[in-house]
Amino acid sequence: MADSSLSQQDLEKLISAAIHAKEFAYCKYSKFRVGAALLSANGDVIKGANIENASYGGTICAERTAIVKAVSEGIKSFIGLAVVTDVPSAISPCGMCRQVLREFCALEMPVYLVPADHQKRVAGGDKDGGIKKTSIGELLPESFGPEDLELPRTS
Repeated sequence: MADSSLSQQDLEKLISAAIHAKEFAYCKYSKFRVGAALLSANGDVIKGANIENASYGGTICAERTAIVKAVSEGIKSFIGLAVVTDVPSAISPCGMCRQVLREFCALEMPVYLVPADHQKRVAGGDKDGGIKKTSIGELLPESFGPEDLELPRTS
């Protein structure tokens, strides 16, 4: 992956926003809180939390909540995403979230998967705090995107 890292200041801002967003998760069924934060190209941070529903198919993940909020406000250009849960390992977005992110985010856009104990790890001397850095392209290889709809047809 080409180095498309965020500045340390932007990364800290994004992680803090994702942690804050997680506090608003509505997850009375799974008890699995997720917070996500997108950094737009113009510097805005858009937060999202998972919102569950008694009809499980009506559930929306934190990553899609953030994208829907942003796009519904006219923001369609992003330069980074942070995702955090309550578990002490880096958890990746689900397949549906990966595809929705692919619609609006460059393949090389960095995605930071943040463990719940990130701040404790940093305080203990772990420089990166257990963050797993990846990208949209790495999360969804061989993906189908908007540009594929423009390909010529044979019939």
